[in-house]
Amino acid sequence: MSAPAKPVKEPIKITAPAKPGRGSLDIPFDPAYSPGAVNAVNICLRVQPGEQACVITDEATIEIAASIVHELETLGTPYHAWVLEELATRPLKDLPREILDDLEISQVSIFAVQVQTHELRSRIQMTDVVNRRKIRHAHMVNINRQIMLEGMRADFRRVDRLSQKVVDMVRGASQVRAQTAAGTDLTADLNHNYKWLKTSGIISPEKWGNLPGGEIFTTPGEVNGTFVIDGVVGDYLCAKFGNLQQNPLTIRVRGNRLTEAHSENRELEDDFWKYTHTDENSDRVGEFAIGTNIDLKEVIGHILQDEKYPGVHIAFGNPYGAHTGAEWDSTTHIDVVGRKFNIWVDDQQIMRDGKFLIEA
Repeated sequence: MSAPAKPVKEPIKITAPAKPGRGSLDIPFDPAYSPGAVNAVNICLRVQPGEQACVITDEATIEIAASIVHELETLGTPYHAWVLEELATRPLKDLPREILDDLEISQVSIFAVQVQTHELRSRIQMTDVVNRRKIRHAHMVNINRQIMLEGMRADFRRVDRLSQKVVDMVRGASQVRAQTAAGTDLTADLNHNYKWLKTSGIISPEKWGNLPGGEIFTTPGEVNGTFVIDGVVGDYLCAKFGNLQQNPLTIRVRGNRLTEAHSENRELEDDFWKYTHTDENSDRVGEFAIGTNIDLKEVIGHILQDEKYPGVHIAFGNPYGAHTGAEWDSTTHIDVVGRKFNIWVDDQQIMRDGKFLIEA
């Protein structure tokens, strides 16, 4: 990768007509963000000039959002840009009404925000509108400079081709097994009533997607076994504990429920256990996923990118039932990521030591 370019010295002026309530993004941004922003707008979201876009950001992420807005303006796409702190106190209790109303008239939306503790409710309010209106939505939670210069520069068309091959295999399978040299030994029995989703970075009206993209997922029928989390844990615990390679968290799952969690880092162990016991389904495996972004070479300690790292990850809590067909729900959702997997779909091995054995 080439060295990052120097930051723009002069502000990039917003030339689109002002719109009531639109946040100000008249700020300089690092041109190194532009390749990732071009990918987001033109490849992943396939934004068209006549569409209405809703851009949601915050003060911490405004420079990245400005680079995305610049690409919308290059296309001549009308948009509203909202800075959360200009509308409400953080952490958010609810998504501001102005944003919810704007989503109702938008075909495309981008959420580039550093989330805070206990804000999941506001994000669910947002995705409820996105799901109902079938908005092409890019979910860029906790996006940062490193991710813009790495994961967001992936060849998402290539990632999509691989993702399609993998999802075609698992949709007809009964079981997926995952093992690692670190001690993971996990089996997921699949429920054919639950759908597999492909979120490869190419976002469709049928399913909003995280950016950077690169995964397939379902709600599993039943998961059993041991998972050594030597990558990262999700939600706000990710920022607190980061890369877990030196101090992994080992969990055990029986009958789809978390039964044990152990780590030399007792604070991590306690915080994870508390999070996964928030409500009656917070300890239930709601997601079983395979990361497919083959342009990612290492876990970086950031869940937005790391859950796309080639391998298996699971999540406890909310099963995204509106998409998978799961009938139950939860107010929480936390992903856990490991490294260097061996994966079998029924009896066919598709990954060895973190490398796919099938071509993109």
